[in-house]
Amino acid sequence: MAPGETPKKKKKMEDNSLAEETSVYVRNPHLDKLKEDILYHFALGTDTHDFHALFGDVKFVCVGGSPSRMKTFISYIAEELEIGSPSCDYPNICAGTDRYAMYKAGPVLSVSHGMGIPSIAIMLHELIKLLHHAKCSDVIIFRIGTSGGIGLAPGSVVITKQSVDATFKPQFEQVVLGKSVFRSTDLDDKLAEDLLECAKELDQFNTVIGNTMCTLDFYEGQARLDGAVCSYTEDEKLQYLQAAYKAGVRNIEMESSVFAAMCNVSGIRGAVVCVTLLDRLEGDQISAPHDIMSEYQKRPQKLVGHLIKKQLKKK
Repeated sequence: MAPGETPKKKKKMEDNSLAEETSVYVRNPHLDKLKEDILYHFALGTDTHDFHALFGDVKFVCVGGSPSRMKTFISYIAEELEIGSPSCDYPNICAGTDRYAMYKAGPVLSVSHGMGIPSIAIMLHELIKLLHHAKCSDVIIFRIGTSGGIGLAPGSVVITKQSVDATFKPQFEQVVLGKSVFRSTDLDDKLAEDLLECAKELDQFNTVIGNTMCTLDFYEGQARLDGAVCSYTEDEKLQYLQAAYKAGVRNIEMESSVFAAMCNVSGIRGAVVCVTLLDRLEGDQISAPHDIMSEYQKRPQKLVGHLIKKQLKKK
């Protein structure tokens, strides 16, 4: 599709009323020239797999860093939607590769993305093409994960309003043919508000909407003092994090900027929901007991799962 075009919408009749369906599109006219599109890092291809049969009913995609976490999520959401039991085994659709893992239960797809912008960016390119080839429509994508909080108690959940870079600008910089291209990192406001309403209904943990700072690494990029290299003082670190807080930043992670940019370019509604493992104004090391960390990591899953259940009940 040519740059500047908007997502295609197709009309359908449901319950004798007229509705609009937004399809997933790709902004790449070169794909039309391919005899086969090989999604190399998923070990899937348009000649070897029937994408529409496999994925055409997908309405919700949840992505997260760890393969094991995403397998846990698909078991959780299947039980919540009453389409599976705890004893069910969900095969890895991407078993032909060790790059990413993918699981499916009904209209929900669960995919791992690894750690950092490059890893999630590769996954998103192939995921969006998969959804396009499968002729999916009205898809919502969620990133669920962990983060470092700023001014929030550990265990708080942050729903991202904007992803900002390390200078607090709401943009993602992609270098294309040696030139910088800047893309918007705003996320869907209505989806964020719907998630916040779900959090109020659950009433199980503190949840806020705020900006998320997306960095290029875990240590210096996030103003930590405990990396192998550190060129700043503790006072300078605190000044920086306090400036981030004043700019509306409530948590820090390493994937949200490209996630938001790719959703915007592809016309897909997206949300980032991350739990905070610590307050970075209080320290750098993650030292809470394993059982507490495990419970924290389930919180984004519970919140997104609640929204999915509500959305499906409306249909």
